[in-house]
Amino acid sequence: MKLIKGTRIALKTLGAHKMRTALAVIGIVIGVSAVVLMVAIGRGAQESVLKKIQGLGTNLIIVTAGKVRIIAGRPRQTGNTTSLTARDAEALAAESSAIASAAAFQGKKYLVKYSDASTNTIVSGTTPDFPDIRNFRPGLGRFFTDDEVKASMRVAILGKTVVRNLFEERAAIGETIRINNVPFEVIGVLEEKGVNAIGQDDDDQILIPITTVMHRLMNVIYVNNIYVAARDVSLMDKAVSDIGAIIRERHHLKPGKDDDFSIQNQMDILRAEQETSETFTMLLGGIAAISLLVGGVGIFAIMLISIKERIREIGLRRALGARKKDILLQFIMEALVLSLAGGIIGAVLGVLGSIIVGWTTELPTSVSVLSVVVAFLFSAAIGLFFGIYPARKAAEFDPIHALRSE
Repeated sequence: MKLIKGTRIALKTLGAHKMRTALAVIGIVIGVSAVVLMVAIGRGAQESVLKKIQGLGTNLIIVTAGKVRIIAGRPRQTGNTTSLTARDAEALAAESSAIASAAAFQGKKYLVKYSDASTNTIVSGTTPDFPDIRNFRPGLGRFFTDDEVKASMRVAILGKTVVRNLFEERAAIGETIRINNVPFEVIGVLEEKGVNAIGQDDDDQILIPITTVMHRLMNVIYVNNIYVAARDVSLMDKAVSDIGAIIRERHHLKPGKDDDFSIQNQMDILRAEQETSETFTMLLGGIAAISLLVGGVGIFAIMLISIKERIREIGLRRALGARKKDILLQFIMEALVLSLAGGIIGAVLGVLGSIIVGWTTELPTSVSVLSVVVAFLFSAAIGLFFGIYPARKAAEFDPIHALRSE
């Protein structure tokens, strides 16, 4: 009953100074809404990146020629980059029980022409296992076959960006394009993928048989990558171990000699990216929380001003029998009402702001119920924290001196 009565008195007192109350509440509103919005943007970015990585397949393992180092946030090949061959990929699929399939991969940027249109795009050679391993499937037409790979056929599957650049609104299947002045028949168009986790357009590429790119375009005997699919996520560690053992044996690497290849486990990449995204989200939330602390300072200042103006009221209440804890409760309730009101309004505005940002911009947002609850509780805690000192100061006033004050 005391809490209900204290709340009513707090509402009545705060209502008597509407401008002052509004200014105190606005600080908390801005803080809470900023926390909710920033966390929503951070979570949206995190989920977007994780979705793109998971789209590659959680059982994906990437074998890269040479060593891979992260330079300026992107993987870069160093060392011997001519160490992998298409036969290495065939050996992996044949010799390891943990591996479902493996696809050799070699790519390079070329000028591609059709009629009067032209574009520079990545032309990549691979095998028919690639669509299942990397989840790149034709939305129109078909993928090339093993027989077409063996015969080094000049057939091509185009990404949606390449189709738009070369054909605009016209049908592409059955047409002939020229890659580095070599004619290729278009037999398929890939499903749209969008931008990948490292910012590259997965639709801006052309897939052709691995033998064709090696013998007819690049005249090489090596490949850059081998994409491997483990039979199950639980077999990832065994698959990685088998890959290392098989390739070392094929490359005649003696014990103690460094690998001339690198193995990237998709699950490791996923975990690392998740940790980075979580850190980014916490950073955004922490920056926004500072504004919430500023709002708390505003409550602190307003409460001190209010107490100074109400010294005679406090003295009169004490003289009529009010105890110290009654005065303490009254001013704490006023601080809590300010912070809770700001918390509720801020949470609502934060959620609405997240929805609007998601609709009107390209920034992905994801509102977390936990972040809303935490921001609201944090605002209440700040109101309590910054309200205790002024409330104690009011409760400690001597009634006689309070009544004598002007």
